[in-house]
Amino acid sequence: MSGLLTRGHPAAVAAIAAMIAGPTPHALLIAGPQGVGKTTLALDLAAGLMCDAPDPADRPCRACRGCRLVESGGHADLHWLAPGGAGDQIRIGLRSEPEPGTIRRLVSELALLPVEGGARVALIERAERLNEDAQSALLKTLEEPPPGVAIILCVEREDQLLPTVRSRCIRLRLGPVGTRDIEAILADQGVADASTAGRFARLSGGRPGLARAWALAPEAVTARAEIVRSIVDLLKAAPARRLAAIRELIARAADVERALSRVNGVTPTAPITTGGRRPRRATAPAATSPTTAATAGSGDPAGTGEAATPADGAARTDGAATADEETDEARDTRAPASERRRAATTLVSIWRDVARDLAVAGLGDERLVRDAGLLDELRAAAGIPPAEMGAFLERLDRSGELIEANASPELVLDVLVLSWPRLPVAA
Repeated sequence: MSGLLTRGHPAAVAAIAAMIAGPTPHALLIAGPQGVGKTTLALDLAAGLMCDAPDPADRPCRACRGCRLVESGGHADLHWLAPGGAGDQIRIGLRSEPEPGTIRRLVSELALLPVEGGARVALIERAERLNEDAQSALLKTLEEPPPGVAIILCVEREDQLLPTVRSRCIRLRLGPVGTRDIEAILADQGVADASTAGRFARLSGGRPGLARAWALAPEAVTARAEIVRSIVDLLKAAPARRLAAIRELIARAADVERALSRVNGVTPTAPITTGGRRPRRATAPAATSPTTAATAGSGDPAGTGEAATPADGAARTDGAATADEETDEARDTRAPASERRRAATTLVSIWRDVARDLAVAGLGDERLVRDAGLLDELRAAAGIPPAEMGAFLERLDRSGELIEANASPELVLDVLVLSWPRLPVAA
């Protein structure tokens, strides 16, 4: 077990070590929040199965050719799929000559003999982005995989997979990682000192991958802080101001998402691949002006922005459109739907953290607050009943599901901001 890189999940690590020693399940489902360590655990299993060490107890050794190829993502028998394209999907592929990065292409490649002569592993990240047809196309291989093949599905929510898919897999569920474990991970990687690592560990909610991304993207931390304080300020805002502010928040959330993707994510538009090549990590986008960057991430179909809002914060009602508004509308029209959904999902995630901290502070246990820098604002908002904030947390979860189901991100967020609890001005 010393060769396994996963930390903070002792039960899951023990299960993976047993699978490496044998027998290995033909299909494994690893479920847990984004950034909690699902891919690291899956690669631990892949490295153990492809390791060349003669003694199974020493696998993965992290020194042999097989281990090095798995670590670099270049093993010919490691088939790696991830969502991509405008729809952020893993496609089923054509029946004849399926294109690379599709389920049918993966099934056809798994039917071939291994290149290295050992085990073969198919790793499907965010498998919930398989539609029903793609999941059905994978069923036969899940039931009767070729000899020596292990299929690993990584998902954030199991209920988004078909029951027939779930029933054919051994399941491992990963929960949040302890703060101390995340601090140790960040310290070992040299990305943060002890005090900063503790802060990022709390902000991440027990997800080491997200904590590492925060540590490597200070611009994302700055943008997140702006979003958090704006959300708290909206507790006292009138509906018109809320609707105007939500567009600004979407734009800043897009900045956060892009910054995190550059350091700890996969490029959304990168081609999904098979045959031992991991999907490319995100690279810095082409240089754009601040205005272009903000509007490209906002997804605002109406062209509403700061320039279209009067100085007193009231929404425009005359229907007149200036040249700047028309330009913003044209830019927003070109923003891909997948980019707008990712920005909205990021905003909902940050909003959930704020609502959680408000609910916890309202119950009087400030030790459980994740963002300690927000304590003064949380105390000032103590007039909101915890039950009301708890109901809004449920609404946030439903909103996230609607965005994932391709509902209009702007419409979902408009409804959400109008439902945000109101703090009486006198309080």
